[in-house]
Amino acid sequence: MTAPTQNRPEPAPRGAFHHPALFYGTDEEYLAGVGGFISDGAADGAPLLVAVPGPRLDLLRDTHRTAEGITWVDMRDAGRNPGRILSMLQEFADRAGDRAPAIVGEPIWVGRTREETREATRHEALINLAFAHRDATILCPYDTALPDDVLTQARRTHPVVGDLGVYRPSSDHADPHEVSRDCDTPLPEPGDPIVVPYGTEDLAHVRDTTDRWAEAAGMSPQRRTDLLLAVTEATSNSVRHGGGHGTLRLWRTGDALIAETRDAGRFPDPLIGRRRPDPFSPHGGRGVWMMHQLADLVEIRATADGLVLRLHMAL
Repeated sequence: MTAPTQNRPEPAPRGAFHHPALFYGTDEEYLAGVGGFISDGAADGAPLLVAVPGPRLDLLRDTHRTAEGITWVDMRDAGRNPGRILSMLQEFADRAGDRAPAIVGEPIWVGRTREETREATRHEALINLAFAHRDATILCPYDTALPDDVLTQARRTHPVVGDLGVYRPSSDHADPHEVSRDCDTPLPEPGDPIVVPYGTEDLAHVRDTTDRWAEAAGMSPQRRTDLLLAVTEATSNSVRHGGGHGTLRLWRTGDALIAETRDAGRFPDPLIGRRRPDPFSPHGGRGVWMMHQLADLVEIRATADGLVLRLHMAL
């Protein structure tokens, strides 16, 4: 297959951010839209990052096997937790220096869980905040086989949308903060969790309890290490920023272990933890960033009583 020359988003004005969504239904449409975008970026000498699910990655690689200077990423691995994608995109853009990067990011695909899709939608909204006024283009493909409500959200998170016809402004585009708030749907209650209240003096007990529970559930030593680091960051944040104490709940769902903290904290900036923090910065964010890197899914909810943070870790 070759990538036809139609269906390309117009380049953004110098110094502006461009964030189009492309709706496709077939491999031919995918190659026309995404493949054409890659060809144009390569011809312009733009730093190119292509982060899409494995089968789509193979399709694009086969078509652009002679192209050089493209960074290929399997989004099923790098974006398993949608909360870590934005950090990856920003780091790539930082490495581009004063050159405008061209990025393909496909964070939602058929087979994503509803929880993952919701957090990926939040990610798509937050891109607009993180890249505002930055000279970059991020093209986001959407399979039209996805549920209608997912495609509707894509029109809310992208200022411009396109298909095999032409790109056009999205009449449904919404404020990123509004979309992010809409993703704060109530979390389902577990059946019979282990409940561990904690304060400043109880963090060692929290780690021991979590470690024994995860080992009994059959989690490997390496995964237990990741889980313990994530739980340690979550509970330490509670002590420092959530009133000095909180409650940890632990339960299993299918092949995943879930650890949840509840405290009296607040989450004022939706971009916290979405970028690798400066270790010397006084503004924090390191703990949330680490949780995103370690967990398979992170769900954060602000409630009337404080903050709920739920970590999902596959066995």
